[in-house]
Amino acid sequence: MKTERIILGIDPGTNIMGYGLISVEGKQMKLLAMGVLKLSKFPGHALKLRKIFERTLAIIDEYHPDELSIEAPFFGKNIQSMLKLGRAQGVAMAAALYRDIPIFEYSPRQIKQSITGRGSSSKEQVSSMIMNLLKIAETPEYLDATDGVAAAVCHSFKNGITASPKSSAPKSSGGWKNFISENPDRVK
Repeated sequence: MKTERIILGIDPGTNIMGYGLISVEGKQMKLLAMGVLKLSKFPGHALKLRKIFERTLAIIDEYHPDELSIEAPFFGKNIQSMLKLGRAQGVAMAAALYRDIPIFEYSPRQIKQSITGRGSSSKEQVSSMIMNLLKIAETPEYLDATDGVAAAVCHSFKNGITASPKSSAPKSSGGWKNFISENPDRVK
């Protein structure tokens, strides 16, 4: 019986798609890979979508994830941008469906909330927490990579695969600052 679970997280985009893979065994979580797919060099939206499908399929074939966790498009004022982002998400999901991988979708707010405890956190705050949590030494060039990892970690937390740091945080006032000072071994 397989005890390790591999979760692929994707932060979809039509200029940059971030991805991250984590392995969870017992309550231990470790980073397997993270990166970005740069799409701005490809002419035309259809070619970008093809590249998203091909790269997602290649990642799946290399790491054999058990589940895909993907960030849902957020509601914005620019309808064309939302449409393109939705297409990018759909193509990544199609690659997972093509390989019979279950898909889980989380809003940007849900992902931020599960990682930092605040749904309005910045990309930098999410990246910092992911780097501390998974002991990543070097900040990636594009924060879309840690956003992809955050989607995977969020899924792990939301489904009780691993415990969220905030679930262990004190219920008293003080929030993260207090938690960090009381749990130096849990953060870098």
